[in-house]
Amino acid sequence: MKTVIKFSTLCFALAALVAVAMMFVSESQSTIHAQQEKKQEPKKPQQQKPTQKVDEEQTIKLDTQLVNVLFSAYDKQNRYINDINQEEVEVLENGQPQQIFTFKREFDLPLTMALLIDVSGSEQYTLPLLKDAGGHFVDSVIRTGKDTAAVIKFEGEATVMQGLTSNPARVRKALGDVAFIAPPPVSVYGGATPPINSGSRQGGTSLYDAIVATSADMLAKEPGRKTIIVLTDGVDTTSRLKIGDAIDESLRAEVVIYAIGIGDPGFGGVDEGALKKICDATGGRATFPKSARDLDKAFAELERDLRQQYLLAYEPKNGTTDGTFRKIEIRVPSRKEVKTRHRRGYYAPKA
Repeated sequence: MKTVIKFSTLCFALAALVAVAMMFVSESQSTIHAQQEKKQEPKKPQQQKPTQKVDEEQTIKLDTQLVNVLFSAYDKQNRYINDINQEEVEVLENGQPQQIFTFKREFDLPLTMALLIDVSGSEQYTLPLLKDAGGHFVDSVIRTGKDTAAVIKFEGEATVMQGLTSNPARVRKALGDVAFIAPPPVSVYGGATPPINSGSRQGGTSLYDAIVATSADMLAKEPGRKTIIVLTDGVDTTSRLKIGDAIDESLRAEVVIYAIGIGDPGFGGVDEGALKKICDATGGRATFPKSARDLDKAFAELERDLRQQYLLAYEPKNGTTDGTFRKIEIRVPSRKEVKTRHRRGYYAPKA
């Protein structure tokens, strides 16, 4: 009887264990099935955050090409006009009105300038005056730690006497080291003795080449107001490039050119036409002093011109990246007596 009871009890326990195992297997299968169904469910597209749209708009704005133009305003007596407001100004590109993005009077923008000094034969007797007046100009214009200047002498070739620096003393020293370059000796048959190296341009004047090299190699990647101040008679005799090349490269680098035209009358005087053409196209101007007093006055006017400017920026309606030249015109219609001086255009980026 006891044996039967124990056997029955054992059978009952085994049955209970089997039932529990079956329940465990069933729950495991249900869990696996649920996980498989969850994997097969299509993922819901994630909603974009509102900030993403703002970021995209900012990116588009940052990538937009803005055209910056510095200009001076003056009246018929060449007096500077410093009270013009944005509402009075119109800017046109290839004759089409543009919307001004930024407008302000600009007196404190850092100045980056290169002094190009002609040391060819025609400047032998005027060079000391140019160096002295140029030194006073540098002392009064350069703000240590903010503005930068370089000194480059040129004749047949251009030579950097001092790279861009904000130390006026270094600029003055470089000016002092600039010296006249004597032309080749005269032969018994008249004219210069042919050089041994037929490619030599010693004794010539390569003004256009010097402007191109300074614009492209020294100033193109520099920030701020970029200016070349040329001290020369403007008579180019040995450049491989043309006057149009000098203007184009200056416009690409956004460089404004000023010229102080002075030379020895015995060498043919000054080519005023060439210097005016270069300066007018880039937004600068040329002056032609006749005496030491006039020379000091010319540098004083140049300093005022550099410190009394307006800056405007606009987003071109023509956004084509075709590399073409775009003509710029700035007007002040409400003031008929006001004239403006600025670069005549720019080259669009090329894709």
